Amino acid sequence: MVKEHVSSITFQNLSHKNMSFERVFHNIEQFMEKDPTGNFKLMFGTDSQVFSRETRFITGIVIQQERKGVWACFRKVIIPRKMTNLYERISYETTLTEEVVSLFTNEKKDCLIDIVLPNIYKGASLIIEGHIDIGSGKRNKTSIFVKEMISRMNTLGLKAKIKPESFVASSYANRFTK
Repeated sequence: MVKEHVSSITFQNLSHKNMSFERVFHNIEQFMEKDPTGNFKLMFGTDSQVFSRETRFITGIVIQQERKGVWACFRKVIIPRKMTNLYERISYETTLTEEVVSLFTNEKKDCLIDIVLPNIYKGASLIIEGHIDIGSGKRNKTSIFVKEMISRMNTLGLKAKIKPESFVASSYANRFTK
C-alpha cells in the first residue's frame, strides 16, 4: 500500500475536480448547516473494477439528509495491474475506505456533531456508516469476507453496511469505476 500525504489526496464530483480534503469537509459542513435540525448520514464506501492493464478503485463520500438531498464526491485510485484475487481486492477496497475515514479526525467529527448537537431535542442526528461492497448471501463469492470487513469498519466507529444496504460502494462508487 502506498501512503499518500493528506494534501495530495484529491476528490471530485460532477461539478468540481481536484478538491482538497479541506474543501470536501467545508462542503459537508455547509450542507449540514443549511438545516441543522436534519437527520444526517455520513457514508463512505469503495468499489473497484478490473481492466486488462489496471484496477480502478473509487471511494465515495456521501452526506445525506433524510428526505432532503445529498452532497457527494469521490476519490479515484488506479493500481497499474490486473487485481484478480478477490480477497486482495475486497481488502484493498476496505483499506481505501479506512484511509478516507481517517481524514475525519476526532476534531473534524466533533465539528459535525456540534452542528446537530444543539438540535437533538428537535430530532437532529448524525450517523456515520461504512459501506462495503460485499454480500452475505450463500451464492455471493464475497460472503466469506463479511465478518472481517464488518469488524474493520466497526473498529473505526462506523456502522457497517453490506449489500443490499451498501449503496455508496455498490451504486455510487460503482458508477465511476467504469
